[in-house]
Formats: sequence, C-alpha cells, structure tokens
Amino acid sequence: MQSVNIGLSQEQRQGVISLLNQDLADSYLLIIKTKKYHWDVVGPAFRTLHTLWEEHYNALALNIDAIAERVRSLGGYPIGTAKGFLDNASLKEHPGDLPNANEMVRRLVSDHEQVVRNLRDHVDQCGDKFHDEGTADFLTGLMEQHEEMAWMLRSFLEGDELAPSGQRESDIKTPAAV
Repeated sequence: MQSVNIGLSQEQRQGVISLLNQDLADSYLLIIKTKKYHWDVVGPAFRTLHTLWEEHYNALALNIDAIAERVRSLGGYPIGTAKGFLDNASLKEHPGDLPNANEMVRRLVSDHEQVVRNLRDHVDQCGDKFHDEGTADFLTGLMEQHEEMAWMLRSFLEGDELAPSGQRESDIKTPAAV
C-alpha cells in the first residue's frame, strides 16, 4: 500500500482511526436497534414512530458509510464484523427484551445522547490531541445529527404538554410580556 502523506503522522492517524471505529461500532448498534424497533413497534403511535425510525435508520446508514470511508481516507480499515462492533461499542444490546413504544423511544434517546457525548469527546481529541481538524469537523456534523434525532425522540415523549418539560405555560415569557 502506498504511504499516506496528508500532514498527520502514522500515530495521529491511528489514534483518529481508533476513535472513528468506536463511532462506527456505536452507529451499527444504533441502526440495529432502530430497525428492530421500527419493525416491532405497536400501538397508537405505530405510524409516527415507524416513519420516524425509518428516517433515522436511513440517515444512520449514510453516516455509517461516511465513517467507514473516513477511516479508509486516513489509511485505515473500518471494523466490519458483528464481533468487532460489539467489542468496540459503548452502546449495549437488550437481547430477548421487547419494550413498549415509549420505552423503545427512551432507550433510543439514551443511545443517541451517549453517542453525542462520545462524539463530543472525539471531536476534542481529534483537534487537541491528534491535530486532525478535518475529522473533528466531520464528527461535529455527525454529533449535530444525533442531537437532532435525540431531540425529536425526547419531543415524542413530552406528548401533549404545551410547555417544555419543567416549565409551566405561565412561566414562558413572550416578547410582549418582557
């Protein structure tokens, strides 16, 4: 293989590749969970969640491919086995457990928030420790997508409330009331 000469040392690239493979592993577990819940959800919110989760797993599939290609662009090889994903992921499976729709949403919120925390740390490491601003920027974009997915899922759990959780409608200040 031809050597990679992109302004990062082998050690820097290997550090970033390791972080990206962790993100890839989490993304794979998250897409598996999202697809499983997409298939198995029942109840009054079936259509809403079925459609939302289809949007999410399609976005996750694109991200998975982008992460793997980022690993390759740095001269590495992405994880590509179920064992590798399980060994490198921070997310956990729930084998043999089929929760109700709201618990499915709660679990996915928790997983997306875990991914956001991991990505935030990986952005910092890519920039500060490995001096790879390109990957830091790439991961920032992924982080923002997971933040939005988590927000959408949290909003579903808030249900019929008119005010954000923890606030009463009377506590919300409008520009005219200020």
